[in-house]
Amino acid sequence: SLSLSLSLTHCFSVFLQDFESYILELIPTLPLLDRLESSFYSFYVCTAARRFFFFLDPLRTGKLKIQQIMSCRFLDELLELRDEDLPKEQQDTNWFSAPSCLRVYGQYLDLDTDHNGMLSKEELMKYGSGTLTASFVDRVFDECLTYEGEMDYKSYLDFVLAMENRHEPQALQYFCRLLDIRHRGYLDMYVFYYFFKDIQSMMELHNQPPVNFSDVKDEIFDMVKPADPLKIFLKDLVKSGQGATVVNILIDVRGFWMYENRELLAAEAGSDEGDDTEDATGDSN
Repeated sequence: SLSLSLSLTHCFSVFLQDFESYILELIPTLPLLDRLESSFYSFYVCTAARRFFFFLDPLRTGKLKIQQIMSCRFLDELLELRDEDLPKEQQDTNWFSAPSCLRVYGQYLDLDTDHNGMLSKEELMKYGSGTLTASFVDRVFDECLTYEGEMDYKSYLDFVLAMENRHEPQALQYFCRLLDIRHRGYLDMYVFYYFFKDIQSMMELHNQPPVNFSDVKDEIFDMVKPADPLKIFLKDLVKSGQGATVVNILIDVRGFWMYENRELLAAEAGSDEGDDTEDATGDSN
């Protein structure tokens, strides 16, 4: 932390390129990155810096205040890699660790089936369980920076950070930008219907019972309880604590199915726990 502070005392904020240079210089001082191939350094630096900028620069100004960097937990997580005795479990969950960065980059390479270094809409559709809707993926490409209609690794990192942190306000801001197809600053029944059409079609394709849109729309408004009964703003999603659930319902057919069957899944999970308890009791007798 001290070295960062000293190297940047000449300014109150730092631009992305300067911050990436700082991380590059930091790599040799972090023992847990010793085995990282130098050819991977540029991807590591990009992956590490993106987490800072995704969460600390949600308005995408391209710069961070030094005070933000010094006071956020991300710098502590990055510097944890100085500890050679850091448990493997902590390494696996630390975005800045070698295993984590290689996981994210490996997923990107797996999706890039034509091996051109970029992702098309069709390739991104296979992300995760492959159950994202086409209308959502279309919006990702509408709003993110693309090159001849394809996504680069930096835009993919923003996408992954949002998908893996759906409860966080910055991720919800990312999703609201995509869901707000008319750029009005809020979500409403029109938006919900636009995205839910794909969910309905995919449910039918998988021979699932038909879903009534009106019921889903009412459930979303009941969950969020927005100040305006007809409009949901970002602040409403954050305040409600239900933002991730709303996003899941609208963009991912698997997420919607899990929401619709949440009581059944909870009951099955409870049954499994009961079986485990009985097994343990039986073993002890």
